[in-house]
Amino acid sequence: MKRSITGRHFELTEAIKNYAHSAVDAVEKYNLDITSANTVISKSEKKGFSVEFIINLKDKNTIVITQNDKDVYAAIDLAIERVKKALRRHADKIKGHRIMSFKDLGMEAEAVSELDVEETEIVPMDLELHKPMDFDEAIEALKNEKKRQFIVFNDHEGIMRVMYKRADGKFGLY
Repeated sequence: MKRSITGRHFELTEAIKNYAHSAVDAVEKYNLDITSANTVISKSEKKGFSVEFIINLKDKNTIVITQNDKDVYAAIDLAIERVKKALRRHADKIKGHRIMSFKDLGMEAEAVSELDVEETEIVPMDLELHKPMDFDEAIEALKNEKKRQFIVFNDHEGIMRVMYKRADGKFGLY
């Protein structure tokens, strides 16, 4: 990660540089492939000090945080906490990305909320019962089923597809 610390309208001391450098080190724990971190500390006569962190991520996202305070150290602390919060949200967004939701499966679809490992029993099934189906067999099987919400089958080209019941009585196809 490339780092730069710049002072505008005042001279940076070695202590302020080290403090800002250690603050930037704290954001590496999120493992987000940060390419560069720029810190701009400026002094204004009305607002005191302004600290701006510009964090560039690998996937072309940029996080810019600006914080004003009368004390430069307090401004750095407040700004770095805001940077950590933004990076944590970004990391959660990446990890929490869902491909599909149960809304797509219809109103009667249920998710397993809690699974008790001690009471979980695995029941082997006969594979003869689950022979590959074609499109028409899958529709008929779903019409006859009351509890099952979806069926996996192979289409005419041999690609595995999923057919499911929708809340409006129609069938959906993935």
